[in-house]
Amino acid sequence: MPVGRRPGAYVCGIDAAMDVIGGKWKGLILWALRERPHRFGELRRSLPGVTEKVLAAQLRELEADGIVHREEYEEVPLRVEYSLTRRGALLNEALAPLGAWGREHVLGGEPAY
Repeated sequence: MPVGRRPGAYVCGIDAAMDVIGGKWKGLILWALRERPHRFGELRRSLPGVTEKVLAAQLRELEADGIVHREEYEEVPLRVEYSLTRRGALLNEALAPLGAWGREHVLGGEPAY
């Protein structure tokens, strides 16, 4: 169940969606988790420049919004994996056209349709 950060304050669906994915790292976290679960350190290595503190905060927010699932395994040392929920996978699908637009119009590449 998503956690409404600004209940009643959204103007439209784009406003609400941007609240969920807002921030420098959330889109990149979603992209990194698109194919398989990642452990925290693996995720951090795949996002050069992100600090542990910021990554942890962004993951907590995505988890609170029902986008990312955090799985703890009772092992020594404790193993934690992050994966996309169904809602997160659907959000990634919704962001794909935005990524294609960025490749074509900002990066100057070919559209990936």
